[in-house]
Amino acid sequence: MRRPLVGVTADFRTYDSAPYHVVGDKYARAVWEVSGCTPVIIPAMAESQDAKDLLERLDGLMFTGSPSNVHPSRYGRSADKKAEPYDEARDAMTFPIIDAALETGLPSLFVCRGFQELNAALGGTLHPEVHKIAGRIDHRAPKHDDPDVRYGPSHGMTFTAGGRFAEIAGATEIEVNSIHSQGIDVAAPGLEIEGHAPDGTPEAVVVTGAKAFALGVQWHPEYKALENDFSTRLFRAFGEAVKG
Repeated sequence: MRRPLVGVTADFRTYDSAPYHVVGDKYARAVWEVSGCTPVIIPAMAESQDAKDLLERLDGLMFTGSPSNVHPSRYGRSADKKAEPYDEARDAMTFPIIDAALETGLPSLFVCRGFQELNAALGGTLHPEVHKIAGRIDHRAPKHDDPDVRYGPSHGMTFTAGGRFAEIAGATEIEVNSIHSQGIDVAAPGLEIEGHAPDGTPEAVVVTGAKAFALGVQWHPEYKALENDFSTRLFRAFGEAVKG
């Protein structure tokens, strides 16, 4: 019996003047090891692919995190140096895929930048520097060389009682990491916020009325997912949805 195929979105980056389509190992590994699916890298080449045709070949999607931010033009704002770096090649690929995935009911998991893409695609807005909003904490990664420190627990997360996330977690309170500057400003009307950081920042969402699994998180559950109880539960729930 073949493993289901999960499309994993890639960044478009330049190294030594050469272009690359890049996906972090941790995303592919979580799909393979925890969800029990085969990751298929989707290059940021919107000009060469039809979103609906692509999705007909896949069983699920994961929209990954990234050092880059969604370009402000995607949510009705002007470009701002505070929100750099951008990756407009990725934006051009992911936004049509989000629309097509929700229309067709393809199980989808949205992580960090993917979470922000989902909000913008559905009509919400983003703030480039959440830590500068009065009353908010600093959600950026700790300045440390050890990835276990950067991706270590940073703050609590409160889930809505009776919601999808509380069901997956088996609890309404967990600890999560925090590695982002940009975050939700105005939530899209098509999203139900089910998780907040202690400062009120929305960090867990469910697509309202989705035909299939369509959940987004602002943190990084993919990092060593088998060593974190909620991460394991989330990726297994995603895998079950993909397998149908």
